[in-house]
Amino acid sequence: MTILSNTYGIATRNFTAYPELPDAKALVEYGVRLEELGYDSLWVWDHILLGVEPHFPILDALTTLTAISARTSRIKLGTGILVLPLRNPVALAKQLSSMDQFSGGRLIMGMASGWYKREFDAMGIPFNKRGKLMDENLEILKRLWTEKMVDGKYTAHDISAAVMYPKPAQPRIPILIGGYVDKVLQRAATAGDGWLTYFYSPESFAKSWAKIRNFANEGGKDPEKLLNASQLPIMIGPSKSAVRDEMIDWLNKEWDFPAHSDCSRESAIMGSIDECVEQLKAHVAVGVQKIIFVPYKYRMDQVETIARDIIPRMKAK
Repeated sequence: MTILSNTYGIATRNFTAYPELPDAKALVEYGVRLEELGYDSLWVWDHILLGVEPHFPILDALTTLTAISARTSRIKLGTGILVLPLRNPVALAKQLSSMDQFSGGRLIMGMASGWYKREFDAMGIPFNKRGKLMDENLEILKRLWTEKMVDGKYTAHDISAAVMYPKPAQPRIPILIGGYVDKVLQRAATAGDGWLTYFYSPESFAKSWAKIRNFANEGGKDPEKLLNASQLPIMIGPSKSAVRDEMIDWLNKEWDFPAHSDCSRESAIMGSIDECVEQLKAHVAVGVQKIIFVPYKYRMDQVETIARDIIPRMKAK
């Protein structure tokens, strides 16, 4: 068992498809409602620029979480994922430690190296060095959060006698690494606290999770302490066949499926409550600890049905 085992979060719609724009006040109310419904955590998406035709308006991930944290007291706050190389790690270490203090230790950070070159170019960050920057930035964050004084020379940072207080409210902000190639899975096992995946079938999850556990063993870490979370789209309706066409249409219009990954439309949880529970249990059976629901079009009837009829059955022994 880990701190994420048998916990259930849900995605938050801080990005939309133009011409629709995110509604900042509605997002905060959505977060309040999620806490009332008993969700363990809420998760926002992260980009600074995304898309051209079409483009996807997006509210800043960390600002959104900060606003929601001010109106809630229990629900954990996550990023699924934060594009770490786009952020100055020293400034980010301060921002996240402050957010953790204000929220009472509720942050769970999903982080990844990014994929959208246009965004990196606009930010002045070398896209072809994002893996190295990811590793360095992770190290800088963890050192500033845990060490009394930090010295170190990095690609873009000459850190000398750096003292950063207050530290995060938690002894350690959990960092889950997102991605799918072997180098990233190794990073999740050794530099992070575990893995955050996106639209994976149980079979694909099991294959990559076995690799991560092996990388942990090779790196001298206890694989039993690794964390994981899986983001899964879900649509509840009369039956799987009744909702499939609508769900696949939504997935095709609003979601990205990287060509060389195991991300798949077939990961979607669809159908009646009984069918959805059966499909979800297949994920838990292969080692998924936390499930993060991505509800069909973020509809509140879906959000409420998941909380009322699905999560209690998943938690029941």
